[in-house]
Amino acid sequence: MKKALAQLHIAVFLAGFTAILGKLIGLNEGILVWYRMLLTVLILAAILFYRKQLIKLSLKDTVEVFGVGCIIAIHWVSFYGSVKYGNVSIAVVCISGSGFFTSFFDPLINRTKISFMEVLLGAIAILGIYIIFDFHPQYKLGIIFGIVSAIGSSLFPIFNKRLLQKHHPETLTLYEMGGGWLALTFIIPLYLQFFPATYYLPTVSDWLWLLLLASVCTVLCFDLQLNALKKLSPFTCNLAYNLEPVYGIILAFIFFRENKDLSSHFYLGVGLIILAVALQTVRVWYSRSRLFPRRAR
Repeated sequence: MKKALAQLHIAVFLAGFTAILGKLIGLNEGILVWYRMLLTVLILAAILFYRKQLIKLSLKDTVEVFGVGCIIAIHWVSFYGSVKYGNVSIAVVCISGSGFFTSFFDPLINRTKISFMEVLLGAIAILGIYIIFDFHPQYKLGIIFGIVSAIGSSLFPIFNKRLLQKHHPETLTLYEMGGGWLALTFIIPLYLQFFPATYYLPTVSDWLWLLLLASVCTVLCFDLQLNALKKLSPFTCNLAYNLEPVYGIILAFIFFRENKDLSSHFYLGVGLIILAVALQTVRVWYSRSRLFPRRAR
């Protein structure tokens, strides 16, 4: 449990850093994700080939995993859309809504009973988002992108929880990235009609940030997240990802000085998000200690 939580929070920090990279990369959000997924597939395929761990999935499994990859692609495009049409702080705070959506989607998809406590904790995070955005209406489009991103973020851990019972994390990541990249290849031309790009080929600096994004913040981050998901529930993972705004905001303050544009209400909202994460962490540890009490020494 301790190792799983440590892996999860390292992954959350890396996820928070992706928003900074999204701001530094000048590409349109759709094209950015297209390159990110392509580089991730190439890097991960090379690693697995070197380790002799490349596995061919059946057609049925491939279609299923590709479907989750499409959800990840939509999540990422909307996330970077939120960064570019809002700012880093707005984008990462929106992800906090994933816990609220998970509290409904997880029981609905897995046909289990809805947990009142999970709904309550998720609602606290949503309240934090509302307080923040009620005082920042200028970020309306960025907020819309961010909410779509939160919905996508709530869905793919639920499906990945099932897939991890059959597939190794690296194999799962490779096929999901491949499926997302393939979907974007067909969707991007239409997407660019509504959200045009100023240029299409990455600059030298873009390539450097993209490589960092694909290798460390995708391959490594996904490996940590999926390994943690083996031991933790989708809701716990998504609620822990509510700390992504904290890491992302701190980094945004350091890199872009976004604190100059934010009021005290922003910090009140972030405080509620941290409260929701802290309460869920205590809840997980308490339930675990009751199931597996320590032996007296």
